[in-house]
Amino acid sequence: ERNQADVSEAKSGRTDLIFLIRFRHCCLLRNQRCLLAYLYDRLLRIRALRWEYGSVLPNTIQFHMSAEEVEWFNRYKKSLATYMRSVGGEEGLDLTQDIKPPKSLYIEVRCLRDHGEFEIDDGTTILLKKNSQHFLPRWKCEQLIRQGVLEHVLS
Repeated sequence: ERNQADVSEAKSGRTDLIFLIRFRHCCLLRNQRCLLAYLYDRLLRIRALRWEYGSVLPNTIQFHMSAEEVEWFNRYKKSLATYMRSVGGEEGLDLTQDIKPPKSLYIEVRCLRDHGEFEIDDGTTILLKKNSQHFLPRWKCEQLIRQGVLEHVLS
């Protein structure tokens, strides 16, 4: 607002204000660039959360996000799901599995909290109770490991 007022005065003949107007304008542009860089960094971090935690974010993380960021996350989640369904045949291809290449197809996991029944592709149902250990397909339980329900037991 001050800059606009000074521009009006400069147009009427006060040329001593031109340097001040330019300085303020450069400061405004710098602040705008800094703000855009900050928002872009947050956007990249929110996108990484989708790959790390899956389609449902923990409440502790969602609490620190604005309504617009939650909306962007939901739109990104839907867009990614649409893309994954479009590739890989009838069932689609889950790109969020095996973020790191697996050393073995089955892993031993320990349940950190009660989760309830968990069904594997062959139809077997396993009850995930706190402190129980299971030998499960890696791709089936990787999402639960990221969510903190299961823990990979390293021998």
